[in-house]
Amino acid sequence: MDRVQILLLGLPLFLFFSDILTLFTPLPPPPPNSSHHHHHNHNPPKPHLQQQTLDFPTQIQKSSSGGVGYGNTVNINFCSSCSYRGNAETIKKMLETSFPGIDVILANYPPPLPKRLLSKVVPVFQIGVIGIVMGGEQIFPRLGYMTPPPWYYSMRQNRFGTIATAWLLGNVMQSYLQSSGAFEVYFNDELVFSKLKEKRFPGELELRDLLTNKLASSRVVDGLQADGFWS
Repeated sequence: MDRVQILLLGLPLFLFFSDILTLFTPLPPPPPNSSHHHHHNHNPPKPHLQQQTLDFPTQIQKSSSGGVGYGNTVNINFCSSCSYRGNAETIKKMLETSFPGIDVILANYPPPLPKRLLSKVVPVFQIGVIGIVMGGEQIFPRLGYMTPPPWYYSMRQNRFGTIATAWLLGNVMQSYLQSSGAFEVYFNDELVFSKLKEKRFPGELELRDLLTNKLASSRVVDGLQADGFWS
């Protein structure tokens, strides 16, 4: 086996085992979220206003520090391999326009661990088929076979078709294994919409109403904790 064939077989194996080690490496701790919605301890005290009644969820007063969404975070975790990024970007622009000051974070929602492990095997299979087709006459004797098996000659007769089929099937399988189908929306780490549960995308008006209610509830909690009554 020459150096090129050794490289074709050794490189994917090296990448496969490095990916396995990466999967089991603990992730670094997330940075502290300093913009959590309980932010009254970090801001100057609010000026005392006369008591008034607000009509929630349609009426939300802007905070003194910025827009109506200041101090709140929305996380949109979506399946990047499913071409959901366009939907996530549209939702992000809508939320930033509807709730000025809100922090919208986009991130990939990975598939389960077994699917991720299997997706690492697919490239090894693809490169292995190419290596056997191109250098099987040198590979099989080193594996203890005096002559290659009959199926090898069938693959060798149609080398281009065998390589193309293995490559296309591998890409389809890898795309399936890397997809999670998720579009999960979190408001301050609380799940407010899940595509995995609802089996559909959220409507813009629906999501805006959900977050409006959550903002109203957080204002109630903050107001009661800070002043003991509505301000």
